[in-house]
Amino acid sequence: MSKYKCIIFDCDGVLVDSEPLGNQIMVDMANELGATINLDYAYQHFKGNALKNCIHQISDLISGEIPSNFESEYRRRSFNLFKSDIKPIEHVLDTLNNLTLPFCVASSGPENKIQLNLELTGLWPYFKSNVFSCYGVQKWKPDPAVFLWAAETMGFQPSECVVIEDSLVGVHAAISGGFDVFGFTAHDYKNELQKSATKTFDSFLKLPKLLEC
Repeated sequence: MSKYKCIIFDCDGVLVDSEPLGNQIMVDMANELGATINLDYAYQHFKGNALKNCIHQISDLISGEIPSNFESEYRRRSFNLFKSDIKPIEHVLDTLNNLTLPFCVASSGPENKIQLNLELTGLWPYFKSNVFSCYGVQKWKPDPAVFLWAAETMGFQPSECVVIEDSLVGVHAAISGGFDVFGFTAHDYKNELQKSATKTFDSFLKLPKLLEC
């Protein structure tokens, strides 16, 4: 029997394999403006961060100004790529089908992005009434506000929930909100999560056993 009563999933990199896609678009657009970065740089500096923070970092890498339509163009390009290439994280669908605990998703992305990616990967029916976006509270990770909002709405205290995250920013947000947090490490190439997360796992096949402990 699990000590937890609710699971709060991050979306990008946890439920849907969108991180390589979104970060590659960010790299391409940054380099078009004169930056010289690669995907590894993006994973290190952009992963889990609010888009506005990523844009601010890019502004420090270039000599000119960020175009006023950068955010809208990023959304356009990334949404188009999601529509053609996005996939669910391996074994997530089976995991959701077998969960007995209530669960929800809490993401830094805007609601239309969360819905799009969950729809494209067949996961939307599992979450459609339990989706929480940082845009809804206008506070972004590492602020824990979105997790606290999700827990309260779901009817639980932070101590009764576990957050599933793949970024160090998200792990820190969960911890600061009083949550246990399991770090999903399938794409944690620099082994950053193990030092901070309550527990870590690299495959969703391992999550059920972790929830029982």
